[in-house]
Amino acid sequence: MTATGTATSQTLSATRRITGVALASVSGVAVAVQSRINGELGVRLADGFAAAVVSFGLGLLMLLVLVPATPAGRRGLVALRSALRTGVLRPWQCLGGTCGAFLVATQGLTIDRLGVAVFTVAVVAGQSGSSLAVDRAGIGPMGRQPVTRQRLAGAVLTVLAVVLAVGDRLSDPGSLALALLPLLAGVGVAWQQAANGRVRAASGSALTATLVNFTVGTVALLVAFSIDLAGRGWPAGHLPSEPWLYLGGPIGVVFIAIAATVVRFTGVLLLGLATIAGQVVSAVLLDLVLPTPASHPGVTTVLGAALTMVAVLVAALAPPPRSRRRPAADPARR
Repeated sequence: MTATGTATSQTLSATRRITGVALASVSGVAVAVQSRINGELGVRLADGFAAAVVSFGLGLLMLLVLVPATPAGRRGLVALRSALRTGVLRPWQCLGGTCGAFLVATQGLTIDRLGVAVFTVAVVAGQSGSSLAVDRAGIGPMGRQPVTRQRLAGAVLTVLAVVLAVGDRLSDPGSLALALLPLLAGVGVAWQQAANGRVRAASGSALTATLVNFTVGTVALLVAFSIDLAGRGWPAGHLPSEPWLYLGGPIGVVFIAIAATVVRFTGVLLLGLATIAGQVVSAVLLDLVLPTPASHPGVTTVLGAALTMVAVLVAALAPPPRSRRRPAADPARR
């Protein structure tokens, strides 16, 4: 390749990476809004699992209409079936939706008591570390990504930033115990993004990858809801009349589609950090504008949100690490 060709390729790669970071930040805003919606829905239904089923179920219904109706969606379904049949894509790589289902369930179960900001710091703490591990293991479509000092610094700064943002709440033992659920959900988010990226690469369609995510997630939530019904009985709440409380599913569709598309340009860590930046900033704004009983952000919260943006820039502006690609068929395949 000529020097001009190399320079053009590097510029294109950088442009895609920056565009991916911008889109991921926007999707982070969507995640925070979804958290607020599903948290309120959980309160109205008096059952976090019921709220998660409604959210995921509506997203699935939307995709069952969109995917077959679009040429790209139909081609993606054919390619997905072929990839699974030939072993290019392993069945376990289609299970990212289970982690998304768990995240949505924790929104309905904890947001009312934690607030959006504290919920976000717990997700971030789990997501940052697991993103490094997932990139290092080569689970995502970019293959193995080495843990450079600048990428590690971005992850550490992100955790410090969100701790600063909600530091006044971390002295509450009740909040810390309840925050373990979104913490575990955050650990799963990184693997979900990597797995969905693999499905997107194999199918050639972000919509198809999103449909797989929502199908698997809805099935997992229905199983969990059935167990919940057997133990506690039918939820005491009622379906609300406000239309905005049913937007969690469609918002999730947008988030998953964006993540499945841009992870091949950004890697799991950078995608996670950019998403986190959007989440933290919008979570603070939501707690200020539309507070729950647990919400009371102060000056440190705003400073933490600003530091989060700095952390993402540190990681985003780092030279892109060289990918150590494994065969596209399966990162664990020998």
